Amino acid sequence: MSVTIRIPTTLRTLTGGASQVEVDGSTVGQVLEALDSAHPGFKDRLFDADGDLLRFVNVFVADDDVRYLDGVNTPVPDGETVAIIPAVAGG
Repeated sequence: MSVTIRIPTTLRTLTGGASQVEVDGSTVGQVLEALDSAHPGFKDRLFDADGDLLRFVNVFVADDDVRYLDGVNTPVPDGETVAIIPAVAGG
């Protein structure tokens, strides 16, 4: 199942500057594993030592934050878009 992943500017060095990449996977976890396999370095920047998404990284399937769904087990339909959005703080 082909999925498009939107890559934030801060992580585009891992994709050679590409703002989007295509990978296969049927869950968020599978999609992000495929992303790391195709472009090594993502796993260290997205997951903690326990395999959970880092607190300051938000992942969306379509417009839905996976933290409010099934996390990395959230299904990703074929042809859907997954967006990685780093959290922004400031004042």
